[in-house]
Amino acid sequence: MPPAESAARKPSTPRERARARTIEDIIRLGREHLAVHGAAALSLRAVARDLGVVSSAVYRYVENREELLTLLLVDAYNELGDAVDAAVGALPEQDFTGRFRALGTAVRRWALSEPARYGLLFGSPVPGYQAPAERTTGPGTRVIHALMAILDAAYRAGRVAAGGDPNAVVPPLAADLERIRTELGASVPDGLLARGALVWTSLFGAVSFEVFGQYGADTFAAPDELFAHHLAVLAGVAGLDPANYQPSNG
Repeated sequence: MPPAESAARKPSTPRERARARTIEDIIRLGREHLAVHGAAALSLRAVARDLGVVSSAVYRYVENREELLTLLLVDAYNELGDAVDAAVGALPEQDFTGRFRALGTAVRRWALSEPARYGLLFGSPVPGYQAPAERTTGPGTRVIHALMAILDAAYRAGRVAAGGDPNAVVPPLAADLERIRTELGASVPDGLLARGALVWTSLFGAVSFEVFGQYGADTFAAPDELFAHHLAVLAGVAGLDPANYQPSNG
């Protein structure tokens, strides 16, 4: 077990609590360095210096720079997931379109408030770093799981417009979708599940264009209204009733 992994367990002794606090401080400082210097320039030695300890001491808590990047990834994924869960959970379970809107709005709001951390999650790969799937897949799939839970619940409730044959996909894709459906514990048919994948990638594409300035500085003077329009279109792609959609203020 990596040294930092013990932070996931609830500390029960004064020593464990002190260790957990130190790791929290390392993550906090790592966030600050990420915002100022970027992921590629992240330095565990610099974090140790700001923590007020020699670099050899910090290695007792975080093995290396890659371990720090992993901690920052998991931290960011979980904070984004918590923001989405809180926004979705604030609305009635049967308000499928509203919950979809809340999910998309929460992703955008978090991304715009945390551009460096969003960039770590969805921007260019960090040279020389490979995220360990066993530690990042769970946190990293929280938003897509939340999205598909909304679409699946809407389908189960008969509140999704199929728009043609919902099962019309080619066999190789059907095999992929069956595996995904099993992993999600979902009932939504192939065609609608494939649409869900399009909605997912389009949502993050729209957010990424805005966060990374890819529209250009003078292209859209009304970014909130643009994103609200995108969400309305994507709700329709997902088969949710666009008549129930109310534009968001961002």
